[in-house]
Amino acid sequence: IPLLLRALAMSKRPLLLFASPWTAPGWMRSNGDVRGKGTLKGKAGDKYHKTWANYFIKFLDEYAKHNVTFWAVTAQNEPLAGLFTPPQAPTVAFTAAQQRDFIAQDLGPALARSPHRTRLLMLDDQRIHLPHWAKVVLGNATAARYVAGLAVHWYLDAIVPPGCSLEATHELFPDHFLLYTEACTGFFMFR
Repeated sequence: IPLLLRALAMSKRPLLLFASPWTAPGWMRSNGDVRGKGTLKGKAGDKYHKTWANYFIKFLDEYAKHNVTFWAVTAQNEPLAGLFTPPQAPTVAFTAAQQRDFIAQDLGPALARSPHRTRLLMLDDQRIHLPHWAKVVLGNATAARYVAGLAVHWYLDAIVPPGCSLEATHELFPDHFLLYTEACTGFFMFR
């Protein structure tokens, strides 16, 4: 928070911050740990999903007490990485259908009821999952009304051309923006 406040004070224009969760608490996860492969216990609409959605609101509430607001949150950082993650990595696995249901039944309504004007981004994973992921989530009218845009990572971009993923998704859902939210160099050990 002190670093964010310094950055906000130094900026000549407003900074748009977004947050993306890595994992839910271990007691809410199917494997009982914050690390390793696991999903949220139960299914959308239940106490675990509602509680996890309320964590987002509490996060936003606590930062707001320090005059830090978030332009957006993502529903989950790399939701499919949870299926392939190394044993020590903290993540929660979601399929597109699970993310759709969590957004429609839990996270979307919780954000809408909250005092925060924070936008919701979906996917937050590799663009190789587009346009399929968008069709599943945004093809549901309830989920789509809560989602402002799609968050995309770049690590597997060489595998799928942008026309097949980004352009195709934009043509299907022109009212939802596409935003690259994560990238780095040096992640391939062999390069």
